[in-house]
Amino acid sequence: MHLPIPYRPEADVVSHRLASLEGALDWSAAAAAATPWVEAVRRHPPPFWAMESLLREYPISSAEGLALMRLAEALLRVPDAATAIALTADQLGRADFEGTADSTLSRLSSAAIAMSKKFLPEGDHPPGLMAKLGARTVVAATLRAVQLLGRQFVLGQTIAEAMDEARSAHRKQGALRFSYDMLGEGARTDADALRYLDSYTQAIGAIAAGADAARGPEHNDGISIKLSALHPRYEDAQRERVLRELVPRVWRLCELAADANLNLTIDAEEVDRLELSLDVFEALAARVAAERPQWRGFGLALQAYQTRALELIAHVTAVARRHKLRLMCRLVKGAYWDAEIKRAQELGLPHYPVFTHKHHSDVSYLACARALLSAPDAVYPQFATHNAGTIAAILQMAEAAQAPFELQRLHGMGEGVYREVMKSTTAPVRVYAPVGQHKDLLAYLVRRLLENGANSSFVNQLGDEHVDIAELLMSPLWLEPSNPALPLPPALFGPAPARRNSEGVDLAVEPMRAPLLAALETTAVPAVELFDVASAPKAVAASAVAFRCWRKTPVETRAAMLRQAADALQRELPRFCALLVKEAFKTWGDAVAEVREAVDFLRYYADEAERIMQPVALPGPTGESNELRLTARGPWVCISPWNFPLAIFTGQVAAALATGNTVLAKPAEQTPAIALEAVKLLHAAGVPADALQLLHGPGETVGAALVAAPGVAGVVFTGSTQVARIIHRALAAKEGPIVPLIAETGGINAMLVDSSALPEQVVDAVVQSAFRSAGQRCSALRLLVLHDGIADAVIEMIRGAAGELAAGDPALLSTDVGPVIDAEAADNIRRHLKRLDSEAKRLLAPASSSSSSAEGNMIAPQAYEVPSIDSVTSEIFGPVLQIARWGTGELSDPAEVIDRINALGYGLTLGIQTRIDSRAQALAARAHVGNIYVNRNIIGAVVGVQPFGGEGLSGTGPKAGGPHYLYRFCAEQTVTVNTTAAGGNAALLSAVA
Repeated sequence: MHLPIPYRPEADVVSHRLASLEGALDWSAAAAAATPWVEAVRRHPPPFWAMESLLREYPISSAEGLALMRLAEALLRVPDAATAIALTADQLGRADFEGTADSTLSRLSSAAIAMSKKFLPEGDHPPGLMAKLGARTVVAATLRAVQLLGRQFVLGQTIAEAMDEARSAHRKQGALRFSYDMLGEGARTDADALRYLDSYTQAIGAIAAGADAARGPEHNDGISIKLSALHPRYEDAQRERVLRELVPRVWRLCELAADANLNLTIDAEEVDRLELSLDVFEALAARVAAERPQWRGFGLALQAYQTRALELIAHVTAVARRHKLRLMCRLVKGAYWDAEIKRAQELGLPHYPVFTHKHHSDVSYLACARALLSAPDAVYPQFATHNAGTIAAILQMAEAAQAPFELQRLHGMGEGVYREVMKSTTAPVRVYAPVGQHKDLLAYLVRRLLENGANSSFVNQLGDEHVDIAELLMSPLWLEPSNPALPLPPALFGPAPARRNSEGVDLAVEPMRAPLLAALETTAVPAVELFDVASAPKAVAASAVAFRCWRKTPVETRAAMLRQAADALQRELPRFCALLVKEAFKTWGDAVAEVREAVDFLRYYADEAERIMQPVALPGPTGESNELRLTARGPWVCISPWNFPLAIFTGQVAAALATGNTVLAKPAEQTPAIALEAVKLLHAAGVPADALQLLHGPGETVGAALVAAPGVAGVVFTGSTQVARIIHRALAAKEGPIVPLIAETGGINAMLVDSSALPEQVVDAVVQSAFRSAGQRCSALRLLVLHDGIADAVIEMIRGAAGELAAGDPALLSTDVGPVIDAEAADNIRRHLKRLDSEAKRLLAPASSSSSSAEGNMIAPQAYEVPSIDSVTSEIFGPVLQIARWGTGELSDPAEVIDRINALGYGLTLGIQTRIDSRAQALAARAHVGNIYVNRNIIGAVVGVQPFGGEGLSGTGPKAGGPHYLYRFCAEQTVTVNTTAAGGNAALLSAVA
């Protein structure tokens, strides 16, 4: 069976889940059973350092809770004292710990923190010597506090230490079982993956040494593994490679676990990896059935907050029965909720893949629990929950089903509830126990806090005496299915009549990507007739004639045409994606994003034109009216580039047309077919042929002729700084009116990274920013400036991650980096590489030297370590990254780094990677850059969300896709009417009377 598409109406899914629970559960009885557990926990609350107490005293929605969480996330990994002091001062300085807590111990802790703040510097400034000694003491104390905090979440820093703690817990809390989770997130390099593999192997060996193989895996401790930690490219697009390389690695672990009769569980991951996880799981299940059929410890985790959770259980059950296995299934709520919501919004998907209401997830959990309990021949259910009502409901359903099962809780969570539960039931309890260095705590800690720290969570409300027990244990079955708690991605920008978000595609879902692949087979790249340069004056004259009528067309009519073209482009997304792949060598992900951007431009500029072109009444003396109007200028020459042949082309044209101007569109000579098809859509939507003319040909002839032609009212250009200067000089030399120029050019885009940044996050952002689209974005990362304290580790990780990228045919879903646009571009990049080979330290393997075809124009990702920021003097428009260091010697202040970047003269995009919020804001204010991105990649600006454009050598402004862009296409006109000239001011006379 195949799982359904994950993007379905939420209320419909919940209604189905409720129907599956009819007659299966007496919630009133479950709540009655859970009530004494809650009462007992409230009489004997957990200690201050327990997670429940921390969440109550310092909820993550508060400044204090957020400060503690950020310190726990970053402080332990900072290698240098100066950054540690700045980080501690920044985070503690953002919160008021005085008077925030209730318990005696937490009040003492808050007072200590508040007093410590007095020894820390204010802002991102180093303290004096005496203060610095005090600051170091405060940081040391804070560091120790964070380490103690880590002990609440991590059972042990090594598997041996964790097993010692587990034995102690056995003695104190009764017969507990453990599932050890070796801390670590997704691997970025194969070296990372092999290190995690070794960690899992060693852990299984240690657990096996203390296990009794004669007992079943239900009775022995076990291990949880993360597939993305065992392969650096664990994603659907790399399916064949993953199955070829990852399955044998996991099978070795399965063999070890099977020999010792342990439980090995594959942890759940993000929605877009679910089908891939099932492919891996089924391949392993088949091998278990063939080679270890008696082993009953193989399992996986299932997330109830996914809208496909119940269908997933049916699928897993079918797999177990087909292979005659009994699988272990851990049911969890889910821990990537915020990431899943953001991804769906960013991709413009039709619905969310997870429930947006807590009670919907609760209903799904109960429906999934019933389904698991009803298949004892196929699955051994493991219910991971801290909700007393849910536990009581599971006990009730399990008793009715007479099915074996176990309960699970997180280490450091739910101890009070389970202390009471274990007094009233013989159901086995297993602790999910993280093992690893405290500095590796980040992702686990954040997920746990987000999962359990929400104001609506049971854990958060359990210790809150203001929440009545009846309210705390209220049945989720009694609430009606609701519409999503958040606007759906298509309504991201507000309800109608607000602009609709463009619709995207989840390429990890086969039915959603199928139309794109089909379009590739049926779409041909049309030939485009070259424009005769001698006809330039005639084309401009025709545009001027068309302008007389087009400018008089009501703005609402013009806007409606743009919206109609947007809707048509949205419908034809597969065909345009195929064109982008074939003509511009775009990868599928880039192609989908570009079509969506073009749709967004059409809708955004339609809305903006209607907004700004309404007359504005101005104040003035009585007997006079004053009105400010915007009017169109005339024919505009729109010169667009090949790197965004649809989005930038459409954006330029739409802006000019929306404001009543006519357009002479000169697309890049490498990509005219895409422009031709876009023009056809606009003509079909009602734009007159002479109001929008496509003039294809070389820039040095056709473009130059159009710029020089009399009667041109404006020029909008995206391309190189050199060509922008040529256009600027040509316009300045013309007789007649001064013609405005809007230019968006390139940049030596930099990213500054300090030692508080998370290396894995930095590497993700760097690889995406520098190498996606083969580095052929105006915004692409050209210069990475790393703090010396983490530079070696980050560079090594970049080398490994870049080496994992797949370069080749962009029509393949597995391709990350396609060829550069043509041989001329490839040869230019190779000249730069030859220069860098003699001036800098090469970090990656040499690029191919062939240039005989599109495949020959492949430039593999390249990286060099350069001696200084100043040595980077020009933009290399391709997948080439240059890396410099700071933090020692004369370049020790991050502000000085920004000054050096400013001195390069460009100002398009800048990335800042730091956990010091005040530093990020100060550096952003200091930078002369158009777009600044903090703790993320620096590409992919979204229309109306991140208006795009630079300053200095990077352009003239205004920002494309922003609220000021259309003004440059307009002239301003003030109309003043003396109303007293025709009979006086009747309104004034009436007011006096």
